[in-house]
This record gives sequence, structure tokens and C-alpha cells, in this order.
Amino acid sequence: MKVIIINGPNLNLLELRNKLVYGGKSFDDYLKFLKSTFQSLEIDYYQSNVEGDLINKLQEVGFSYDYIILNAGGYTHTSVGIADCVDLITTPVIEVHISNIYAREDFRRKSLLSRVCKGSIVGLGLDGYRLALNNIIQ
Repeated sequence: MKVIIINGPNLNLLELRNKLVYGGKSFDDYLKFLKSTFQSLEIDYYQSNVEGDLINKLQEVGFSYDYIILNAGGYTHTSVGIADCVDLITTPVIEVHISNIYAREDFRRKSLLSRVCKGSIVGLGLDGYRLALNNIIQ
């Protein structure tokens, strides 16, 4: 089964963010753990800070992969374009957020993506990605 994790803005600097929330390690290091834990899955990874690049990647993989795990970062709350793209593609998308977006600033409490995703996992740290992959293999 072919899965891609797509991360949005600032998730390339994960190890520099609040360690209590974001874990203090790079996503590349965490990705190694995920790949070793889920060896039955082909896991690809993409990260961009650019909204259009994220849309292009979603369109590129959104008709051929089995699943997409998407953490759109701050674009979750602002990007109609990413939400429209997720709605158009046929590959199921699981939305993941490391922090609990519902316990943060008011503007972060609204996800434009949730209504077009298969499901959402929020506030469980990096473990949210593992939980999404567990859901996929069930």
C-alpha cells in the first residue's frame, strides 16, 4: 500500500518548536521510526512552505496513492485552495495536527480541511502520524 505524508509550512523546523508540544525532534528522524514500524507500507514524504506547491503535490498523488496523511500547518485555517483540492482528489486524506488546534488561538480552531478529509487526529503530538498509519493498515 502506497502512502504519502504531506507536511505544510514550518514543519521542516519541527525540532526548533515548543518541545512539550512538538517533541523536540526533526520530522526526518520521526519518519525513520515510522518507516521501520510500518514496513508493510510504502511511505513517501513531502514538505513545503508554499501553498501552491502543496496543491500541486496533492494533485500529483491524489489519484494514484492509497492514502494521504496531511498536516497543512497554518494553511489548515486559511486555504480554500487546499481544501478544494482535497475535495477533488480520489485518494482518502487523513488530517493530522501535532498540537491541539482547538486549544489554541481562536483563528486556529477552524479547520477548512476537516469536512473534506476521511478523519482528523489532533493534539496527540507526533504520535498522530502513527495513529493515522495504524488506521490505514486496519
